[in-house]
Amino acid sequence: MADGEAGGKPWRADDTRQLRMNTKAEQSKGTNAADIGKLVLAGLVLLAGIVAYSWFNDGSVPDTVRLLGVLVALVVALAIAAFTGPGRRVRHFIGESQFEMRKVVWPTRDETLKTTGIIILVVILLSMLLGLIDLILKSVILDWLLKLGS
Repeated sequence: MADGEAGGKPWRADDTRQLRMNTKAEQSKGTNAADIGKLVLAGLVLLAGIVAYSWFNDGSVPDTVRLLGVLVALVVALAIAAFTGPGRRVRHFIGESQFEMRKVVWPTRDETLKTTGIIILVVILLSMLLGLIDLILKSVILDWLLKLGS
């Protein structure tokens, strides 16, 4: 291919401008009014569940029912929030994270035990070394330098 040609076609200045426009990251849109309304509704549902939990604290409603009410309010609030723009982005992020976690190669039990043993050994050796340095410095400062001053 000769200079100035891309894929057999002659190169034009428009091609680079169009190429630059296509490679730009897509700007995320702001949260619209419907999404804000849904998020406020989700917050109000959750707040209502928490207020109801406190309101019925007098013993007329069993604690398990009160707790179940808060959990239902939490699930409903999360369901409402999931259908907003930010909720869709969070769901997409969680899905991508799960996909990436499937790619992780976890160490075997034997590798984990060997690595843990090495780390424990290194920690013990370094603590003994630091203790020895501390003992030497203490004896030098307390026994030798302070006795020179008296």
